[in-house]
Amino acid sequence: MSPAPPRAPEALAPESSLLGRVVAFLRMIKFSHSIFALPFALTSLTLAVLPGGLRPAQLGWILLAMVGARSAAMGFNRLADHALDASNPRTAARELPRGVLTRAQVWAFVLLAVAAFVFAASQLNPLCLLLAPVALLIVLGYSYTKRFTALAHLVLGLALGIAPVGAWLAVRGAFAVEPLVLGLAVTCWVAGFDIIYACQDVDFDRQAGLRSIPARLGVARALGVARGLHLVTVAFLAWLYVLTPLHAFYLGGVALVAGLLAYEHTLVRASDLSRVNAAFFTVNGWIGVCYFATTALARLWASRGSL
Repeated sequence: MSPAPPRAPEALAPESSLLGRVVAFLRMIKFSHSIFALPFALTSLTLAVLPGGLRPAQLGWILLAMVGARSAAMGFNRLADHALDASNPRTAARELPRGVLTRAQVWAFVLLAVAAFVFAASQLNPLCLLLAPVALLIVLGYSYTKRFTALAHLVLGLALGIAPVGAWLAVRGAFAVEPLVLGLAVTCWVAGFDIIYACQDVDFDRQAGLRSIPARLGVARALGVARGLHLVTVAFLAWLYVLTPLHAFYLGGVALVAGLLAYEHTLVRASDLSRVNAAFFTVNGWIGVCYFATTALARLWASRGSL
C-alpha cells in the first residue's frame, strides 16, 4: 500500500504554528504514555530514598533524564520506522508520514533529547554518567530489533524496565536487588501488553517481514504468552514485598495490579481485537498509577511503624 497522500496546505496550517508544532512533537513521542514507565521509576525512587531525603535538584535531574531518554527513544523509533509507518494503514497518519514534521526536525529533537539525558546523568553521579551510553543503546536499539527477532517485545520491556533501576542508581549510586526485581516486573509487564498491541499488526508484520510474537505464533497463542508474562509480573511484584520493608498494604496494591491485568485480558480475544486500545492505554495507565500510590503509602506507613 502506498503512503497516505499529504494533507492540503490549509489542513496543515494549525500545525505549522509554534504551538501546533509543539503539539505535533508531543503527539509523535506519545508524551501521554509517560504514565507507563514514570510511576514505576517513581516507585523505585520512593524505595531508594534514605532518611536524609531527596534534594529538589536531584529530583529535577532524575525527571529530566527520564524525559530525555524516553523522548529520544520515541523520536528515534519514528525515524527508524518512517517507511514502515507510511505503508501501514494503522500508522500512516503519524506525523512523519503525513509530512507534519520533517526528518531533519525529528533528528534535531532526538539529538537534543539525548543531550538532555546525558547532561542530567552527569549531574547525578559518576555511575549514572558511565551507564548513560548503555541505557541509550537499549532504548534506541529497540527500534531495529523487530527486523530480526520476535523477542523485540522483551527488548521494549527492558527499555522501560531500566527506568526503576536508573532511578535507584540516581539516589544510591550502587546496584541492589530491589530495583532489579522491580525492573524485571516492568520488563515482563511491558512485553506482555506490547504483544497484545502487536496483535493488531499481525498481517502487516508478516507481509513486511517483521518479527513479532503474534506474527510468529498467531494471535491466540500470542495472547497466551502475554498472559504468562503478566503472571510473572505479579510474581516479581510480590517478591519485592519480601525484599523491602513495606506495610502489608502493599500486597493489596499487588492484588489490585493483578486484578487490572486480568481485566485487561478479558478485553481482547483472538476473534475480537476491537478493544485493544482500551486494554493498552486505559488499563495499563491505571496499573502504573495505582501501583505507585499503594507502594508509596505502604512505604510511608512502614517507616512510621503503622500496623
